[in-house]
Amino acid sequence: MSETILPGATIGILGSGQLGRMAALEARKMGYRVHTFSPDRDSPTGQVADCEVAAAYDDLDAVESFARDVDVVTFEFENVHSATADAAARHAPVRPDGTILHVTQNRLREKAWLRERGIPVAPFAAIHDADELARQLTVIGRPAVLKTAAWGYDGKGQQKLDSDTDPTTAWAAMDTDEAILESWIPYSLEVSTIAARGLDGTIAHFGVIENYHRNHILDLSIAPARVTGRVVDRAMEITEAILTGFGYVGTIGVEFFVTGNDDLLVNEIAPRPHNSGHLTFDACPTSQFGQQIRAICGLPLGDTSVLRPIAMVNLLGDLWSNNRTPNWSAALGIAPTVHLHLYGKAEPRPGRKMGHLTALAESTGQAEKQVIAARKALRPDLNQR
Repeated sequence: MSETILPGATIGILGSGQLGRMAALEARKMGYRVHTFSPDRDSPTGQVADCEVAAAYDDLDAVESFARDVDVVTFEFENVHSATADAAARHAPVRPDGTILHVTQNRLREKAWLRERGIPVAPFAAIHDADELARQLTVIGRPAVLKTAAWGYDGKGQQKLDSDTDPTTAWAAMDTDEAILESWIPYSLEVSTIAARGLDGTIAHFGVIENYHRNHILDLSIAPARVTGRVVDRAMEITEAILTGFGYVGTIGVEFFVTGNDDLLVNEIAPRPHNSGHLTFDACPTSQFGQQIRAICGLPLGDTSVLRPIAMVNLLGDLWSNNRTPNWSAALGIAPTVHLHLYGKAEPRPGRKMGHLTALAESTGQAEKQVIAARKALRPDLNQR
């Protein structure tokens, strides 16, 4: 076990969005200083950090200078080039390790890594041109989904290929040199696990979270998930295998498809805290972000119990459309256990995650109803779930 990094030390975060912001808030509660590095100024993380460094991720001299001033480095999203993590590692430990970033930021490398270890994934193939796409469609079958191999999130860079989709047209629309073709999975539910592994190999998890998407963006999360014990046990088994296989240090999110017979397929790995785990801020003694800080600093992991059923909805920039301000008082008035989290983003844009609401209740069904009612109260004129 490496030397523990104690409160009073400085944590460096590569990235400056809402995940970094929430990690920084937890770090500062524990007495750490926080520096953040990204191309942006007045960023969500920068607003609550001790120091905000604005430079390009490929400015490796700036990255090395940043790392010299901190005691440990972590990242808040996976679309940071692994060369950036490697540059930081010359001066401070990077946790999780940059090699994990290299694997998980490319869907082909990630799926191959999982398949090599016997972890279940959908059938897939590498695609580099339209002819290869046409050939592999005869193997994978239709419907299928075509995704860019790298730099995709929230459904960007992917399309469904049905029986009448022309491969040449589909490939031209991708605008990429490398993609992954995956079999379309007729799943019954999407779930995720959030877990952490400490420097000493200890693993702690937050159970299974039930997720619903709208336009490929996470819309609603519920914990604990309304699934069978078989699904919970298998999800934990797979998640622990991933953490151990990577020699991971930090918090991780794993997304799964649940099939009709309660089998699981891994959809994606997030080598960081995950959007569905934001509800741990209000439901658990230790949030996923607090757990991230504990893990990367070599401290004992915290209690991950879900103390009460909880539901969370994302708040997108659409809520600010037509220059309207959402009615925060109305939302919080739905129930005293409704909580508001805003990310400090100045410009609301359609589809942009601006914050989230949570609701705690005596049952998951009641929590779901309350949080959906709270979001509707923000803008009753909008067509919302």
